[in-house]
Amino acid sequence: MGKSLFTKVWEAHTVRTLPDGRTQLFIGLHLIHEVTSPQAFGMMRDLGLGVAHPERTFATVDHIIPTAKDARLRPFRDNLAEQMTVELTESCRRFGIRFFHENSGNQGIVHVVGPEQGLTQPGMTVCCGDSHTSTHGALGAVAFGIGTSQVRDVLSTQTLAMAPLKVRRIEVEGVLGVGVYAKDVILHIIRTLGVHGGTGFAYEFAGGTIEAMSMEERMTLCNMSIEGGARVGYVNPDETTFEYLKGKPYAPHGEDWERAVSYWRSIASDGDAQYDDVVRIDAREIAPSLTWGVNPGQVIAIDEAVPSPDAVPEGERPNVVDALKYMKLEGGKPIKGQKVDVTFIGSCTNSRLSDLREVAKHVRGKRVASGVKALVVPGSQRVKEAAEAEGLDDVFREAGFEWREPGCSMCLGMNPDKLVGDQLCASSSNRNFKGRMGSPDGRTVLMSPVMVAAAAIRGELADAREVFALKGT
Repeated sequence: MGKSLFTKVWEAHTVRTLPDGRTQLFIGLHLIHEVTSPQAFGMMRDLGLGVAHPERTFATVDHIIPTAKDARLRPFRDNLAEQMTVELTESCRRFGIRFFHENSGNQGIVHVVGPEQGLTQPGMTVCCGDSHTSTHGALGAVAFGIGTSQVRDVLSTQTLAMAPLKVRRIEVEGVLGVGVYAKDVILHIIRTLGVHGGTGFAYEFAGGTIEAMSMEERMTLCNMSIEGGARVGYVNPDETTFEYLKGKPYAPHGEDWERAVSYWRSIASDGDAQYDDVVRIDAREIAPSLTWGVNPGQVIAIDEAVPSPDAVPEGERPNVVDALKYMKLEGGKPIKGQKVDVTFIGSCTNSRLSDLREVAKHVRGKRVASGVKALVVPGSQRVKEAAEAEGLDDVFREAGFEWREPGCSMCLGMNPDKLVGDQLCASSSNRNFKGRMGSPDGRTVLMSPVMVAAAAIRGELADAREVFALKGT
């Protein structure tokens, strides 16, 4: 009987089975940042512990670092941000951990930096003190977020106690329509299976639609596995994966490369692998989508009406009523045309070079609507440099977008980029929880970067196919 990639990687990294049934799992790559690791290092100091494998640990700053150029001068204006950055810097120096700091030329969002550096590789176990570590599964890794005490455990032992997961294969077949992107695919999946549908599961994304995606599109897909309740999301490694990794700084080279590719091929799921569940989705049914409520499962297509409480099962009505009230929407009415105050293109979901290229292609020669604050925040210094080499920054500036320095920015509001009052933000990020963007009343609507751009140009939630005259829809 064949095995899935998840099972193969899990078994290869199992140290032992613990008395309570959990697995002590060896962690191949540990990524840390300035928010969850300073506390972990503090715990280690109290216990007199060191870092077991500093060569497998890599750090960056992303969550709280300012993205406005003049605000990045040290010390940061926010005293807490400065203290956490200092703590991370000193801990990395003390334990010999490679640190992609703000002056390194390699700083950026942790889930952008790992893949672009070639740190993330097929067959690895990867963890980070951030829930969206599932992003790295796009390269055929088993990757998951952990809490602060677990960051301490991995730093000091390079292992983690974790219960095995079931595996659900999600097969998407068919050609996506014009104006439909990887972000729409994952929003559709979460809408279909629910925000708790993946609890206890790893999601294996497969099928012709997924195989046709670029690596960066696959990262978008895997990034939001966690929003569907799954702990892990991954895509089997293939030629697209190998081509993406080839030549990257930390990827194998020479004879090591050939051996690595041979191994990477072997850990892909077998053709006769057994799964706990299989879900099949027709790509032709996926439309440009966006959230209307306060969790990533409250999704509709741009040409659909907002759900009415009377039209949903009785058990769901309280949540719908609550979401409509918070979002200041009326059930049964179109979401298209809703005024936006802020638009945000960035985050670990959609801040890579391909995202920026796609948006720039459509906004060239257009202009952000009056009264809309529009931000474009590249995912890393490497992304920013590459985008500027292509002149994308000029395209954005000429269209009225602010071009920022790399960081998490508005996604979670732990830095100066925050909503004010009940502003509504069209966002390419991954969470639309109440208060997520720094204001207790701020409203977030998730969508693809091109849909965000359409909202910026129109000044309201809009169908990018109409705004940019995309044909073939």
